[in-house]
Amino acid sequence: MASEPLAEPLSTQEGAQLVELARSCRAAARAVSLYPAEHPAITTSLGRLSGICERALQAAPWLLTVAPGEILLDGRRLPRPDSGVSELAELLHQHQIGELVVHTGADAELWLKFLRLLATPTEDLQRQGGIARVWATTGGRPIEIRELDYGAVMRERASGDEVSWDAILKNCLQGDSIELDERTLRMLAEIAGDPEQLVALARRLEEQGGEQGVIRSPAAALLAILRGVVEMISRTDPERLDPILTNMSVAVGRFSADVMLELLASQRNKADAPAVDLTGEILTRLNDTRIAGFVANSVVVSRGATARLAEAFLALVPEPDRRHHLLGLAREEVAGSALGSENDFDRLWQGVEDLLGSYTDDAYVSKDYEQDLTTARTRASEIDVITDDPPDRIAGWLATVSDTAVRVLDLQLLLDLLTHEGDGIRWREISELVVTHVDDLLLIGDFGAAAQLVSGLSAVTVDDTQTGRQPAALVALDRLITGQALVHVVYHLQAIDDEDFNHVKALCLALGAGVIRPLAEMLAVQERARVRQRLTDLLLAFGALGRHSAEQLKNSANPSVRRVAVHLLREFGGTEALPDLASLLDDAEPHVQREAVRAILLIGTDEAYSVLARALRSGSAQSRETILHLLDTAGDERAAPLFSYIVRRGDYRKGLRAIYLRAVNALGRLGGDEAIDALKLALYRGEWWTPFRTATLRAAAAAALGQIDAPRAAEVLQEAAARGARGVRAAARTSTAPDRPGGPTP
Repeated sequence: MASEPLAEPLSTQEGAQLVELARSCRAAARAVSLYPAEHPAITTSLGRLSGICERALQAAPWLLTVAPGEILLDGRRLPRPDSGVSELAELLHQHQIGELVVHTGADAELWLKFLRLLATPTEDLQRQGGIARVWATTGGRPIEIRELDYGAVMRERASGDEVSWDAILKNCLQGDSIELDERTLRMLAEIAGDPEQLVALARRLEEQGGEQGVIRSPAAALLAILRGVVEMISRTDPERLDPILTNMSVAVGRFSADVMLELLASQRNKADAPAVDLTGEILTRLNDTRIAGFVANSVVVSRGATARLAEAFLALVPEPDRRHHLLGLAREEVAGSALGSENDFDRLWQGVEDLLGSYTDDAYVSKDYEQDLTTARTRASEIDVITDDPPDRIAGWLATVSDTAVRVLDLQLLLDLLTHEGDGIRWREISELVVTHVDDLLLIGDFGAAAQLVSGLSAVTVDDTQTGRQPAALVALDRLITGQALVHVVYHLQAIDDEDFNHVKALCLALGAGVIRPLAEMLAVQERARVRQRLTDLLLAFGALGRHSAEQLKNSANPSVRRVAVHLLREFGGTEALPDLASLLDDAEPHVQREAVRAILLIGTDEAYSVLARALRSGSAQSRETILHLLDTAGDERAAPLFSYIVRRGDYRKGLRAIYLRAVNALGRLGGDEAIDALKLALYRGEWWTPFRTATLRAAAAAALGQIDAPRAAEVLQEAAARGARGVRAAARTSTAPDRPGGPTP
């Protein structure tokens, strides 16, 4: 057969858009199927999906062709497979969707209708005329559905060429049922009449059975196809039945050991009595030559015997003497192949004979377990007639297959694989699956499960240095940090409760210090107060690592990020943060300077006030002006200690006098015992060699005391006016109103 022509691959940008659309659509479909309509996960996922469509469809509509395990965009496939695209292809195939045309205007409401349709059982849709007909009456033009039609596929290629057969075989490997029209069955009957064509068809079916997105096994698909052919021939042309069954046995003899075992199992587990026992008729026609050919073909393909081949051979030939004879025939056939010309052929064949001639599963299956398996097969056929189970037991059984139980088992399976898989290459494949699953969990807000999976990845980076799993774990964590995971987390922070927030905190800690900078950058642009506080709490949870990162963030070129650094340093608190905050007092961005001043004020120690005092004495003109502006506008009592510190120090010489006077005035506005004590000290302070300056400073202190509406302030002024030095008395008297309670009488 000619090979199928390869479609032109998509560009990197187009491929990324298709992957993003497929993953978002699959995640939204999962949310719609699992959660009630009002759940925020549905709103989030639908909003993201419609946003992706709006961006991707600006140039032209998208024609999505659905094939087993993949989706083609305008006839072109991805440069490499993607699990998200494969999962969406599987979901669409289950509903017999062959093509989707997506236009602009596919908003969240329309996608919700479409995804609810995908959540409807296929049988219900078929009873209503198929998914395309249902959508035509309930959907909208921005999304067009073209349903698979097996008969139409055959009518397009009536000659039965490779493309047509590939389409039939791929579709037969999907879904829960196979419906072939009369014309298709007649064409299949023609192939079944030619042993070579039937063998080629069987091999092609095996090849496609290994592709992604396949639901039905190759053996089950072949049996379903051939059963339809046999039933048709037994009705219309019974004389052709025997040769066709013989040809079918020839094809089956070329199958792999796995498929042969499945055929044998289907023969053992028959629950009905069809008009023609297809598997029984095929197996009875497997004569010695064909069985020997089956063994030889399997040995050549696998370059030796496998346990699965031994199991199939034992089931086909239970008699030991006959086995020895058939192995001789198989040896002759293999000897005539390329494998027979190799130097170690004799040793290879000796291994084949040792395994196939004396194979037993006693080492793996005990007698008791074998009896249990036999009993289970017997009882399985009786389940539907047993009606004496109590309701609580039935409810317990049903609970084990509920959506919640399945999600729990799915999570546990991934956790077990992360823990117990020791092969580095296989573990890397598992980690890629885990990353995709974590993204989906975070999108729908299942933070507990996501945190467990990320912790499983993180544990490998600590414990494993031998098997090669550690580099794969680091790559997986980095993909989560640089991908959409943190975006999903931040979106949910506004609404989640404290329990979920603790799960988010555990997840971020498991991701490691690499999340600190992205979280800080998100904090820099975040406007919602609750989200800002929770982002801060996440960063604080990193302890010393968070402090160190905050110190690094203050050197960012982005002023918003530097403000976040100030915020974090303030939250970490303590005198250790003062040197970094002091360096930001000279920042070129005024907003950063103001945040640094406020942060130092909140630390509230004499050492912190000393930092600000030094900045006022020796800082840049801009930083000094920023601090002075805060002094002028401060209305928070937390600022009073700084002003008291400045006044108590009494540093008012040269250019610092204006700062001193502003501090005095600020204390007058703020009031309080601490302000009164500092102002009293300023009122009595004086230097005889600078009488004019002393008078000015005392007058300012007295005026500030007079501004404070408190009995104690009035008492200080009254005492100063009565018993202070001459200059003190003069300043106090000018600031004491005659009608002030407790003040002097005129």
